[in-house]
Amino acid sequence: MAQKITIEPVTRVEGHGKVTIHLDDNHQVTESRLHIVEFRGFERFVCGRPFWEAPVLVQRLCGICPVSHHLAAAKAMDMLVGAGDGNGLTPVAEKMRRLMHYGQIFQSHVLHFFHLASPDLLFGMDADPERRNVIGVILEHPELAKQAVLMRKYGQEIIAATAGKKIHGTGAVPGGINKNLSLEDRDAFLNGINGNPDLSADKMIEWSEAALALLLDYHSSHTDFLDGFATFPSNHLSLVRPDGALDLYHGVIRAVDPEGKRIVNDVDSRDYLDVVEEEVRSWSYMKFPYIKELGPKEGWYRVGPLARLNVCDFIPSPKAQAAFEQFRAYTKGKPNHMSMHYHWARLIETLHAAEMMKELLLDPDLQGTDLVTKGERCGEGIGLLEAPRGTLFHHYRVNEQDLITMCNLIVSTTNNNEPMNRAVNAAAVAQMTGKAEITEPMMNAVEVAIRAYDPCLSCATHAMGQMPLEVTLYDAAGAVLDQQRKGM
Repeated sequence: MAQKITIEPVTRVEGHGKVTIHLDDNHQVTESRLHIVEFRGFERFVCGRPFWEAPVLVQRLCGICPVSHHLAAAKAMDMLVGAGDGNGLTPVAEKMRRLMHYGQIFQSHVLHFFHLASPDLLFGMDADPERRNVIGVILEHPELAKQAVLMRKYGQEIIAATAGKKIHGTGAVPGGINKNLSLEDRDAFLNGINGNPDLSADKMIEWSEAALALLLDYHSSHTDFLDGFATFPSNHLSLVRPDGALDLYHGVIRAVDPEGKRIVNDVDSRDYLDVVEEEVRSWSYMKFPYIKELGPKEGWYRVGPLARLNVCDFIPSPKAQAAFEQFRAYTKGKPNHMSMHYHWARLIETLHAAEMMKELLLDPDLQGTDLVTKGERCGEGIGLLEAPRGTLFHHYRVNEQDLITMCNLIVSTTNNNEPMNRAVNAAAVAQMTGKAEITEPMMNAVEVAIRAYDPCLSCATHAMGQMPLEVTLYDAAGAVLDQQRKGM
């Protein structure tokens, strides 16, 4: 008898979602879907507001990555005030924004790896959920937990010093930044916040290397799991610097196919509508972006750390570059399609962010006083950057009264919609085919596949709140055969 399994909501990700898994009469998985069940409204909320409010308003999409929305909107506003498309700011303004952004990348990647993903790796997907959580990590690996807390704190303090506060800051303004970095703050970040050497730039680099080493050690003893779980070929898209370097703040749009051939060749970010289109499906509030030239069936792609390392040519910081070379050598230079290797790529980016924060802190431009640039006013602005979870698109139009008349946002998690659905299906086929009973480890395996992408469903749908889990088993007639709940 055909069945339908529902996992609602998914846990240890940001926002609300549910999973449905359809079984045929022989208990074979025929289809799996990640549903985003909350309504998205910010593109309408901001219409009618003065454009200079946008960098502050849109970051209310999320409490985890508000800096990404703040900076993407600010970059769009730069165009409106005639300050260029990402390259027209003063050195102090651009470098302050970059420092803010690296602080965001650093704290967000640390949050995901240590708080959300590590319980599955340290205790196993099948471990008791009473143990398989961040409290379990604190109790059984206290030193690791302490490092995670201090690393995230360091990133948050960088954000506060550059954006004005840790969450929903106001540092970036149209055409620049509203403050520079004081010498007192610079010295604290370099030598240790409040005199604590565990909160220094060098310690962040050291602990980032240690976290990467921890994952590689885990990989050596769990190779089949990390390489084979939810693995499938795909296109990959991200921004890169014009010379091909990894650049998380600004660049051109590049995409490669599953073999590494370029299918989007360094397109100006202002022309993103020539490259990307979105498809609406009836069962999700989250759209399905795809590369326009290839169409929705062939043009879907991954974004985020894995995609960025598959697309860029090199990383412009020495320790991360060495790790990148090892990462690329593992697939002999070809794109890496292993979903669980998102964690590997994420930790390489964590190391890169730590290196870049130190490099920027040593740059005297951060104490400059030329904060804002303005030029000829125009009516349309587009801002793209690489958020922790992937490429983020902000696009606005304004009228002669300076009010926003149109807003289009394609957030990172939206870009990963199709690959997350495919990862869910791969996990479901592996775990649930031929099984008549749902178990908690089966449900968690599906969530592990989603979690690898570090999705921020609240960004994609602008929801908020807790995420308990419900799994419901339906027969072909729609009757409930079994139901499991947790955290409700």
